Amino acid sequence: MNKIYLYIILMAVVTYLIRALPLTLIRKNIKSRFIRSFLFYVPYATLAAMTFPAILSATDYLASSLAGFAVALILAFNKRSLLTVAGCACAAAFVVEIFLRMA
Repeated sequence: MNKIYLYIILMAVVTYLIRALPLTLIRKNIKSRFIRSFLFYVPYATLAAMTFPAILSATDYLASSLAGFAVALILAFNKRSLLTVAGCACAAAFVVEIFLRMA
């Protein structure tokens, strides 16, 4: 068997075990407030860890990426809709990118 297939099978088994073991081993409700709180924020932390590097490399200039990110943060904290936040962040990054290209 080729080595690449062995690696793929091994990765599939490890991924399956990571997902299946908690489902089979933890059957009772989790009573610890700390663990419940930790598990509540895991999806948000994972999304942020996957999204933030992509935000910084989305444009040609770091400054335009940071401007779009800042606009998105401000609008999101002011409870604007997702469409508004995304559109204004893109517009801000686009405007800063145009100014940086002209300079």
